[in-house]
Amino acid sequence: MSVTKKPDLSDPILKAKLAKGMGHNSYGEPAWPNDLLYMFPVVILGTFACCIGLAVLDPAAIGEPANPFATPLEILPEWYFYPVFQLLRTVPNKLLGVLLMAAVPAGLITVPFIESINKFQNPYRRPIASSLFLLGTVVAIWLGVGACWPIDISLTFGLF
Repeated sequence: MSVTKKPDLSDPILKAKLAKGMGHNSYGEPAWPNDLLYMFPVVILGTFACCIGLAVLDPAAIGEPANPFATPLEILPEWYFYPVFQLLRTVPNKLLGVLLMAAVPAGLITVPFIESINKFQNPYRRPIASSLFLLGTVVAIWLGVGACWPIDISLTFGLF
């Protein structure tokens, strides 16, 4: 049985808030006891059940024992470091490569300042920010895929 608070639509304050697109949180189901007592424990127990089930049905395999005297031919970082690894690998001047790697978080720090210039939330009404995001995504994917290829064809993929 759930408790529902019906909105008083004759209230002028609520009418003004609803006209502005606000005030929807002033009515509806309360969090106690509906969410906190019934829904959250079910979600938490379901998450535990999924994790334990995956651990039992498909356990992580133990690989070869570590050998400090046998270095693999190709050492690759984790997948999320592939684009910056590719930058460091292909740029001839290593200082320039490190500066380009530092430019990635510096560019991400500037995103909130670029986004706050325009008041619109629709990406079609923010063409500069949207195009920079798409260009950055394409370049990151290109560099990430290229990091898995041999260095002589890693930038061109052997296309040209």
